[in-house]
Amino acid sequence: MPLSNNVIGCINFISVLLSVPVIGAGIWLSMGTVNSCVKLLQWPVIILGILILLVGLAGFIGGFWRITSLLVVYLISMLVLIVLLGILVGFIYMVTIKGGSGHPEPSRAYLEYSLQDFSGYLRRRVQRSYKWDRIRTCLSTTTICPELNQTFTSALDFFNAHLSPIQSGCCKPPTKCGFTYVNPTYWISPIDMNADMDCLQWSNDQNGLCYACDSCKAGLLANLKVDWLKADIFLLLALIGLIIVYVIGCCAFRNAKTEDIFRKYRQGYT
Repeated sequence: MPLSNNVIGCINFISVLLSVPVIGAGIWLSMGTVNSCVKLLQWPVIILGILILLVGLAGFIGGFWRITSLLVVYLISMLVLIVLLGILVGFIYMVTIKGGSGHPEPSRAYLEYSLQDFSGYLRRRVQRSYKWDRIRTCLSTTTICPELNQTFTSALDFFNAHLSPIQSGCCKPPTKCGFTYVNPTYWISPIDMNADMDCLQWSNDQNGLCYACDSCKAGLLANLKVDWLKADIFLLLALIGLIIVYVIGCCAFRNAKTEDIFRKYRQGYT
């Protein structure tokens, strides 16, 4: 078997291995509390990773067993998948790069978040009522907020805590509302309440809290942004690896075809 065919087979096996971080990133996103409620990015990532795995296997088999048709399918399909992965990496970066880092409040260690700080694409994912109703129902069944009552027993401890964005946005009223602390998820409203809609949306009902607030939507997007950017790093590394493997594979495939031509020429000459 020509050396180039062995090289193609080994290179294509690396493509199979590079599908692992892509699939892993999708599975990791699906396991997160916030992402499991939103269900937006994980399945496209997992499906793309599985396709890369299958195409890589086709290229591996075609390389070692010299099945030219499989190699052609591999080269065409992998190019398409690399382009799709590149588009996905760029898309995640573009929709998460805008703002969303949070705003400090006086005498508070945690940050608070505004929906307007995020990209239009992300805002549309939570502003439509039929989508947000499903998400907030899911959030209300998690331990994101109840666990705060077990962690913090005094107002000072709570105000000095570094809450996650979704805890800051969903589990308490916004600081600007001027509510009085009783415990992390129970607050006394002021007599002269701020007219801000989030202040009116707050409920001491443990299934309500601030899940209907814009601050909760912003906190969810801030959590989502962090998770997506982490996943994007793994996808970018996989993309770079796939590009390198693809270029080497193309060169090896061309060399294998050249070897076949010279072999047939020598056989015909002799």
